[in-house]
Amino acid sequence: MKTRTTRWLATCTALLLAACAATTPHSREHDAMASTPTGTLRVATYNTSLFDEDTGGLVARLELGNAQARKIAAVLQNVRPDIVLLNEFDYDDTHRAADLFQRDYLEVAQPGGGVPLHYPHRYLAPVNTGVPSGLDLDGNGETGGIGRDRGNDAWGYGLHPGQYGMLVLSRFPIDAAAVRTFQLLRWDAMPGALRPMVPATGKPFHADAVWQQLRLSSKSHWDVPIRTPSGTLHLLASHPTPPTFDGPEDRNGMRNADEIRLWREYISPGDNAWLCDDGGHCGGLAADARFIIAGDLNNDPVDGAGHHDAILEVLEHPRVLRMATPRSAGGEAKAREYAAAGIERLGAPAHVTGDFGPNVGALRLDYVLPSTGFVLAGSGVFWPAPGDADAAIADGSDHHLVWVDLR
Repeated sequence: MKTRTTRWLATCTALLLAACAATTPHSREHDAMASTPTGTLRVATYNTSLFDEDTGGLVARLELGNAQARKIAAVLQNVRPDIVLLNEFDYDDTHRAADLFQRDYLEVAQPGGGVPLHYPHRYLAPVNTGVPSGLDLDGNGETGGIGRDRGNDAWGYGLHPGQYGMLVLSRFPIDAAAVRTFQLLRWDAMPGALRPMVPATGKPFHADAVWQQLRLSSKSHWDVPIRTPSGTLHLLASHPTPPTFDGPEDRNGMRNADEIRLWREYISPGDNAWLCDDGGHCGGLAADARFIIAGDLNNDPVDGAGHHDAILEVLEHPRVLRMATPRSAGGEAKAREYAAAGIERLGAPAHVTGDFGPNVGALRLDYVLPSTGFVLAGSGVFWPAPGDADAAIADGSDHHLVWVDLR
């Protein structure tokens, strides 16, 4: 296995090469995107920030008419992906929010957007965020509580069940009966799981009785088979916890790393008998299956918080396509602006996918990673340069949509 230093050097080299080889930066003409290039499949991920702190809050906002949702829809109308994963889209049992967003936003021409966009197929399901665990997960001596204390003791941080959910939209049929979800998979089931420890005592942060119940996924992990014209594609969708908002035990950093590792194990050879989905089926993805790992993985390859080894080992996996890194002119401008203010980064400025404010800066957190067997026809991050007319719709979220075109 490569050492961390070797992997870091290899990734820095790859970032520099990708900066030279990547597709043309954003321009209004380039990204009008009335249609995907002939014979290609466009797949995207977008952390929409369409969440609310109250149960039913997103539904209420969408019913009233929401400017943020109009901007998110306008971006999607511009890029027009065939398949897209939306992160941070609140889940509700009646699917009302998804219905409203599709009918009243995507299927209506939006200012700065384009032709209405219709997705006949979608997938959404419950997530761990906001679901009470009945356990003291943050170690404050209490179970539940109010506000952040309640959120910290949920299976995944959230103020109500379904907050920060996920939604898959597709032009092509989804094989719903074959979807695999890993919402309930226990963290301790993973061989070599990174159990959080208290540095001052050398003891586990969670008591054994708690550790043995903890779920690995902060939201969920989904394998969504989609029947495209060229065959079945497995969309591997997730949104690992941010590797921050914890203490010296690094419980969120370790969880983020192992949530990302789940996909590495899932696409690797071996029986993986521990990797059991919510339906009781165990094992990973077939060796001949084509897939795309997509989502806000909350881990930059070289910058910011987190265990960078986790994302590097996915990027370097032999089943993951080596390709130019998606880029944008707007992201490059913002990263250079932060650098001038003293936030220096090792990664290529054009590769960042989100702006997280003056204390953090810009990072690459969002990924669309195809398997080998695909040919990259293009890629990008919808982050227009300052002064571009499209910049008016690009601030609906602190993240920016990432897309790839594949043959």
